[in-house]
Amino acid sequence: QVHLVESGGGLVQAGDSLRLSCAASGSASRSAAMGWFRLVPGKEREFVAAITSSGTSVTYKDSLKGRFTISRDNAKNTVYLQMNSLKPEDTATYFCAAAGAIGVLRHTPDYWGQGTQVTVSS
Repeated sequence: QVHLVESGGGLVQAGDSLRLSCAASGSASRSAAMGWFRLVPGKEREFVAAITSSGTSVTYKDSLKGRFTISRDNAKNTVYLQMNSLKPEDTATYFCAAAGAIGVLRHTPDYWGQGTQVTVSS
């Protein structure tokens, strides 16, 4: 079992940065691949980034490479999403997710957090 709690969202101006955090707990949390999705009302869920359980391999939505960075602190059992040069189109609810493998996570995560709102104004 993996329990996920996101934090760090907020209201920022275009060009600003935010760092989201996802604190994981539960029996399978340290062996799970983890990542981030975002959701805008009326649109399909969008994959953002993912990281393996060891933190040594990462993958991103292609259009976000160089602007978003995912990382993992295994000592704290926490995953982060550093978001730089934010744009209004980044406005969404960001969800942390977990699965047994990074390939599975991208499409059908097994666990979800409650979400944290990111709003970017122009």
